[in-house]
Amino acid sequence: MASVACIGECMVELRQAQGGHSAGQSAGQSAGQGGGLYSRGFGGDTLNTAVYLARLEVKVDYFTALGDDALSDEMIAAWNAESIGTRRVVRLPGKLPGLYMIQTDAKGERQFFHWRDSAAARQLMSLPETDELLNSLMSYDIVYLSAITLSIYDAPGRERLLAAIKRARLLGTRFVFDTNFRARGWPDRDVAREAFAAAFATADIVLTSTEDLLALYPGESRDQLMARIPSPELVFRLAEPVSLLRFPGGTSEVRAEPMTKPVVDTTAAGDSFAAAYIAARLAGSEPVEATQAGHRLASLVICYPGAIIPGYAMPPKKRHRPAATRQATK
Repeated sequence: MASVACIGECMVELRQAQGGHSAGQSAGQSAGQGGGLYSRGFGGDTLNTAVYLARLEVKVDYFTALGDDALSDEMIAAWNAESIGTRRVVRLPGKLPGLYMIQTDAKGERQFFHWRDSAAARQLMSLPETDELLNSLMSYDIVYLSAITLSIYDAPGRERLLAAIKRARLLGTRFVFDTNFRARGWPDRDVAREAFAAAFATADIVLTSTEDLLALYPGESRDQLMARIPSPELVFRLAEPVSLLRFPGGTSEVRAEPMTKPVVDTTAAGDSFAAAYIAARLAGSEPVEATQAGHRLASLVICYPGAIIPGYAMPPKKRHRPAATRQATK
């Protein structure tokens, strides 16, 4: 069975509760005073992708660090309930997970406020267990992480992680990099550009968007942005519901099907797209078909509040061709 290592951070999430009620977050509870009620749940870009991968019947382990507190216990229980592997989660005594608050406007767009500087996940690349964790990457078919993942580590930590991924690639593991760019997570854009360039040079598959790259490289054309990414397989999502593909042997343009329901919340649109794309590629689909799968799931997810839609709302399983056998990278 194909397997994916998702590396990143899950945080405690406080979300404005519409009408004073929970916004449908799993493991959430109402809390608030003065300014209104908030529902409490858990969230993080790579964790969202891990949930959708598991729901798409992909074996996935989540790599992160948590504390030894009750909230961290709840996270582990919630991930296990979603069939996400937690054997790669390091528990740090006395530490806590990060916290963020999310506010959503009438159009479904979000504003975030973070408290995460001392979160346990930031230490993952500098622990006694780090070498063992990084060496295990070569046992997975795909390693998936985002630019947010890179932003929580310091420069030596990022170098250590990418070096381990390069070693894993020699044994056939593929690296999927999602450019989920959040300026607040970086000391400045020059540091971010350096980290992006290193990830681009290492990745087998890059999932990106004009929203991410124009924030990092303002004023550049679409062709200039795509030229910055040497990875053999590239999915470039445009502002409109269209993706441009570049892959060995060709290029293509894939347009999402028209929406038939109103957009409620754009949270996890990119995260769910990534999960469906990866799942389809692991199952043997070509990039065009995988992109169509990504658009379908993302279009469904944004019709529900919160990052994780109810299990009953997931699309029916689609049979794919068997995945090819892993081959070492030359």
